[in-house]
Amino acid sequence: MYTKNQIISALSQIPDPEIPVISIMELGVIRDIIFTDKTIEVKLTPTYSGCPAMKQMEDDVRTKLVELGFKEIKLNIVYNPPWTTDWLSEEAKLKLQKYGIAPPEESTTDKSFLMGNKKNITCPHCKSTDTQMVSQFGSTACKALYKCNECLEAFDYFKCI
Repeated sequence: MYTKNQIISALSQIPDPEIPVISIMELGVIRDIIFTDKTIEVKLTPTYSGCPAMKQMEDDVRTKLVELGFKEIKLNIVYNPPWTTDWLSEEAKLKLQKYGIAPPEESTTDKSFLMGNKKNITCPHCKSTDTQMVSQFGSTACKALYKCNECLEAFDYFKCI
């Protein structure tokens, strides 16, 4: 018999398939865990509808739960409420930055950037704000590609969604 904290700890060992420096728990895609002695239900929310990493996340969660001895496993994909970068833990944002990915700098409630009030994103390498967007899409759909005009490094920015 496991406690919810033990299950959370086990699921925290699963890295994000696209950004292995953070776990799927830190990413915030695990929304709920409901369990009894023999059955467990895990609710997951994809970062994007059609996220190509979801299948891998589901497989990794199922594998981890089988390792813990659960026989009846139900994985539910939940779209409402939609995932938001606000669900990223502060620790995950620091890990992203150290890994070379600029973490989201606003809350999803701040939509001023939609009104043309675009601020420059802080370079995760040299911390300069003299940066420019190169492409709306980076290495994955949830990131944009930026270039730092100070250190000249390209970097991904985890879009605020």
